[in-house]
Amino acid sequence: MNCLRLIESLDQIGYTGMCIGAENSQLLQNSLIILQQENHFDKCYYWGRINGVKNDYYIAFGHGKDCLKSQVYYYSIDCLNWLLMPKPNTWGKCLAPFATSQFQGISSFVTNIYNLNPPFPLDENLKKYYEGSSPKELKEEDRLAVIVDKINEDAMIIPRGSWLKNSNGDIIENNNFHGLSINESEQLSFYLHARLPQRNWKINLLTRNDYNYSFDFLDTADVDIPKGSWCLQKELGGRLVILTNAFWPGAVFYHKINSSDFGFMYIGSGQKNMDVPFMI
Repeated sequence: MNCLRLIESLDQIGYTGMCIGAENSQLLQNSLIILQQENHFDKCYYWGRINGVKNDYYIAFGHGKDCLKSQVYYYSIDCLNWLLMPKPNTWGKCLAPFATSQFQGISSFVTNIYNLNPPFPLDENLKKYYEGSSPKELKEEDRLAVIVDKINEDAMIIPRGSWLKNSNGDIIENNNFHGLSINESEQLSFYLHARLPQRNWKINLLTRNDYNYSFDFLDTADVDIPKGSWCLQKELGGRLVILTNAFWPGAVFYHKINSSDFGFMYIGSGQKNMDVPFMI
């Protein structure tokens, strides 16, 4: 959520029952504006909060000209002082699925994966990391970076048309985006994953009659597996659309119909719900 209109956006998210408090919202807005100015970001956003035992991690990010590829993430435990979040590394991505315990809220805390029981059967690719001579200790700061990256991959979305891809490959915000219509807002195909595309662009081309490459270079949410992993509801007499993701309880997206106002926020424990296929 854009830091310049954070308090207004939190009011929209409040329809889901999520709240961060008036004091924290004021602290976040002021500190994020300073963070944006100090790092010369074009935009700065409040991403959300991952709850911990001793402290909670408040997450934010900013970007330069390219609103996707130039993202830089930060975390804080007091809403004032922001620390640079490391980029997810290979070992962290391999070890994070085994760390199912709650976050402690101490960035230097180390989890020994060797002493944990695997939460799911191991395939051949994961077994070599778990049973081999590879590192078994995972720093919580690295785990945090992996979880944030995974939530972005699975649950962060934007409305179709809000981002544009230039001929030089830069992804920028569309200043002419005026929101989805009522009919469009009810279709998951008009919500795109805010990540680099994982499907071949030809697939998107063949599945839309109104295809526009400058809009449709990202993957749509309607093809996510399994069907039903997204829940769409309307508030304010149908003028506000809210989407929640079943895999990541606490991941919420909102969009005010026929306006450029939309945002995403996550508040939760950072633990993925692996039972979704059995719940739908």
